[in-house]
Order: sequence, then structure tokens, then C-alpha cells
Amino acid sequence: MYTLGIFLYIFVVRLVALFGHKKARLKLAGHKQTLAVLKENLRPGENYVWFHVSSRAGFEQSRPMIERLRMTHPEYRIVLTFFSPSGYDMAKNYQQADVVCFLPFDTRRNIRKFLDLLQPKMVFFIKCEFWLNFLTALKERSIPVYSISAVFSNKRSMLSVAGARLRLALHCFTHIFVQDEKSKEVLKTIGIHNVSVVGNTRFDRVVKVFEQAHQLPLLEAFAEGRRVFVAGASERDDEAVFIPYFNRNRDWKLVIVPNKFNDERIKAIEKQYAGTCVRYTRATMENIHNADCVIVDCFGLLSKVYKYGDIAFVGGSFGKGVHNVLEAAVYGVPVLIGPENNRSCEAQSLMACGGIVEALDAYDFGEKIKAIADDADYSARIGVTAGNYVKRNAGVTAKIFNEIERQNI
Repeated sequence: MYTLGIFLYIFVVRLVALFGHKKARLKLAGHKQTLAVLKENLRPGENYVWFHVSSRAGFEQSRPMIERLRMTHPEYRIVLTFFSPSGYDMAKNYQQADVVCFLPFDTRRNIRKFLDLLQPKMVFFIKCEFWLNFLTALKERSIPVYSISAVFSNKRSMLSVAGARLRLALHCFTHIFVQDEKSKEVLKTIGIHNVSVVGNTRFDRVVKVFEQAHQLPLLEAFAEGRRVFVAGASERDDEAVFIPYFNRNRDWKLVIVPNKFNDERIKAIEKQYAGTCVRYTRATMENIHNADCVIVDCFGLLSKVYKYGDIAFVGGSFGKGVHNVLEAAVYGVPVLIGPENNRSCEAQSLMACGGIVEALDAYDFGEKIKAIADDADYSARIGVTAGNYVKRNAGVTAKIFNEIERQNI
């Protein structure tokens, strides 16, 4: 049934691609090129380690592992695969990987060709990537495969009929490195004991970005003179909450980094906001001083932008689910999020220790902004707590490698 579902998925992707769906077309093109990319770039006689991630978020989680492996074991070459076109586009020029390509669709024919070419010595699947046919083939070939930064929260779904495929996939891993004790307990209910609780490699990534963060002169100039609110990875539902507030409270400057952007999306923000907007790619030292809002319309800056905020907001939290709160928290600024945060372990932990503030709706958003802005001690306490939380939980990558070496797995 699983393999039948994969073929059905491929059919749907091809169908929507015929009708002009851009992401589907890019996915098909990338998947078709995978074997050719491997044939062209793999070097005979070399030892390869394969990392697979789904998207941009998974890529950020994989980077500490890849860079640690590159530093400590330069004898290995690294292949990095993606399922998402957006993730691939972000990482296709990543210098720490020797080959970057798409993951082939999870059919037995594709898998056989892919593994025959690559012959990896080790495999790392980041977070919730559980491709049953790939995992089964890796186990049959006795290739060590590890799950990194995984989270499991629902015992009932794991034990259900619908969870049968996931149970089969999980039993194929050599070892599973999870983020919390609850995940370990859930896995124990299905007889999986090769589990270590180490945390999330994302902590290591945000700390490294924090330590290496370069100044952004345009934002330095923009931030002078008034308080700055930074909205990171914002979505339309978030903007419907915070933009009206700042239309009424014009003593703030805004930096908005949309989660996804194109010309139409940015024009919608410009139309919604009552002040003067400038797009980051069009900003100069002259026009940025006259702007009330900077819209960051390019990739790669979000993790560096948060430090310019007097208050940071993490998007998705008034929509489908909050994005990466750690990117903001590491800078020690007070962080505000909306109510859709229960699927983020980091957001829940930060709220529990007082390192993040939750706003339940538009009215509460205004009240929380005012409370933070009017009380310097309160603001500082939130920020310091958040920064300390991130740094305290770093070091996950070292734990993973130490465990692999300790067990000789």
C-alpha cells in the first residue's frame, strides 16, 4: 500500500505540473536529474556519507552535523539530498557538501540505482524523514542509518493501524537521536530502545550564526533613533495582527521578513502598512533614513536581522504554526509569538522558563507589546532568559558524535 501511495503521489505531481504548478515542475525536473548528478560528481574509491533533509529548516538542522563531520573526518565526502525545491535552491551552492541533489522518489527501482551509485558508508535522516522503502533497503544492505533531532509526541497514533508504516520505518534505524524524554517514552511503547535524548541540532546552528553574525550597515542606520520591531518569517495571518497595531502606533520602526515573498506578496504588505516602506534590495543609506519599514526581500538574512529589534516576533504563530523561535532568542531580545505554538518544543520550553511572551489575539498583542516596551527590567529579563536558554542547550552535535563513537555504531 505504501509503494502504491508513492506511485499515486508521483502521478499527482506530474498532473499538476502539466497545469503549470511551478513547485511541481521544479520537483520533477530535480528528481529526473538526480542519477545524472551522481554519475557526474561521484569519485570512484571515495567514501561517502549521505545526509537527507526535507526543506530549508531541515538543512539548517543538518549543517552542524555536516560541518562537524567535515572537520573531524576529512576522509569522508558528503552527499546532501532534498525533497523540497525551496530547500534545494537555498543549499545548491553549499560548499561543505560535495554533491547536492534531490532525493529520488521512494520506489524500489529508484532506490536500487541510487544506492548502487552512492554506496554510502553512513546515512543521516534529519528530523521527521521516514522513507520506508529507502530505510528498508539501507537495513538490507547493512548500512548504518541514523535519525537526528526527531520528535514523537503521540503514543496513540504510533500504535494505531495508520501508524504501521511509521513503526516499520523506525525499526530500520541503527540509532535514533531524539529531542526530548517524551519522544523516548513514545518509542519505547513500540519496542524501540536504540534511542538517545540529546536535543536539537538547531541550537548549535543558531549559536554559530550568532557568533559569526556580521553587521548589516543598512539596518544599523535604519535602527537609529526609534524602537524597532522585527517580524521574522511572517505570514499573512501574522501581518493582519501586527501591521494594524503599528499603523496606530507610529513611534515604532518595522523590519518585516516574510516567510515567502514575491512582488505581489511584498506589494500587499506595502499597501497594508500606512508608513513609508523600502525593500531591502532597493535600500540605500539615503532612502533608508526616511523609511518607517524595511521589507527584507532576499534569502539568508533572517537569522542576522533579529539582533536589530527591540522586540522580535516569530511568524506562523497566528497561522499554521510558529517558525524557528531560536533564531530570535539567541540574540537576547524579548521574543513575542502568537497562540499557534504547541508543536514547537522550543517555544513551549521558552514560555515555561519566562524567555518568550505569548499573545493570544490582536488585542492581547497590543497589551503585550506595551508591557514589554514600558518596563525595561521586564524586557531585559525576558531577553536574558531567552539567550541563556539557547546557549545552555547547545552542544547537541558533539553529543551525537560522541554516542556514535562510543557505541561503534
